[in-house]
Amino acid sequence: QVQLVESGGGLVQAGGSLRLSCTASGSGFSINFMGWYRQAPGKQREFVARIISGGSIIYADSSVKGRFTISRDNGKNTVYLQMNSLKPEDTAVYYCNMGGPRGDYWGQGTRVTVSS
Repeated sequence: QVQLVESGGGLVQAGGSLRLSCTASGSGFSINFMGWYRQAPGKQREFVARIISGGSIIYADSSVKGRFTISRDNGKNTVYLQMNSLKPEDTAVYYCNMGGPRGDYWGQGTRVTVSS
């Protein structure tokens, strides 16, 4: 069993910052990529960012690129999402996603609310 535990969500004013963390625990898993998705109220879950084992990084689009930074600590099986200059439209539940040859794993989500 693999568990992903997220933390770092909360309420912040527009223009503020938050740092999300997600740590994987368990046994017998191999991680090739770590990433983040988000789901805003009434909308479908959408891709935010991903970091691949070789170090390549992909961001969703210009709406987050330049404001969000994904990073990882392989030794801790942890991925981070530093979110700066937050906007009300960033309000969502943020989900951690990790995967590899043995499976695809999701966290329970952490809520981010950005007030205007």
